[in-house]
Amino acid sequence: MLRVLAVDDETPLLEELLYLLRSDPRVLSAEGASDATEALRRITRALESGPDGADGIDVVFLDIHMAGLTGLDIARLLAGFARPPLIVFVTAHEGFAVQAFDLKAVDYVLKPVRPERLAEAVRRACAQSGRAEPPAAAVPEAAPRLPAPEAGPAADHGPDRAPDQIAVELGGVTRFVAIADIAYVEAQGDYARLHTDDGSHLVRIPLSTLEERWAARGFVRIHRRHLVALGRIDELRLDAGTTTVRVGPAELQVSRRHARELRDLLMRRAMG
Repeated sequence: MLRVLAVDDETPLLEELLYLLRSDPRVLSAEGASDATEALRRITRALESGPDGADGIDVVFLDIHMAGLTGLDIARLLAGFARPPLIVFVTAHEGFAVQAFDLKAVDYVLKPVRPERLAEAVRRACAQSGRAEPPAAAVPEAAPRLPAPEAGPAADHGPDRAPDQIAVELGGVTRFVAIADIAYVEAQGDYARLHTDDGSHLVRIPLSTLEERWAARGFVRIHRRHLVALGRIDELRLDAGTTTVRVGPAELQVSRRHARELRDLLMRRAMG
């Protein structure tokens, strides 16, 4: 079970977040901090106490926009420690997701916080922390994986958008990336990172949704974390029972359940 610190400088939002966290049977304790200074003081005490100490903190649910240090600043400071608590960002702003996942955030929850979405973030934190969960019957029904969002700025096409492009948004600017330019896609929570020859882009859409939409475009699932354009695979390698593919400079692992199907697809493609 998780020991949680929630950080938000807006008191009503902090109280609501704490209420939802304390209602989850997977949360052992949930304390609040109303600014970055107080949060860092509590986290420092937790780090000095050790992961199993009386003041230990397993995960910090962290707002981004706060007076003084931002949530991103706090996360960067924690990244310098050997065993920092996990981070879940809770924010009203979509535009910081790239920085958040670069800082190894467990999840990125948008305000207003929906109970079922927060329950999913708790599930992910439990999975990464290794803390035991209560019996399945005690977990709220909202805790399992959520259905994929079907609308919003990350949708790959619409009535006014070319079907061979996907919209990506960063800092309030929307760009349209050709799907043909995407070599592979990496799952990052409810987001997906699109890798092209020129860089990467984060979109707010789950990998499972892209897998379904882009199957006809030659994208295949090779792992729970990766979707790959079949035509962009340069090399398939089997070494000591482990299968990997090379896609440009990237080497990606293929899960056992997908390895045989992928080899068959590549052979059929090679034979025309």
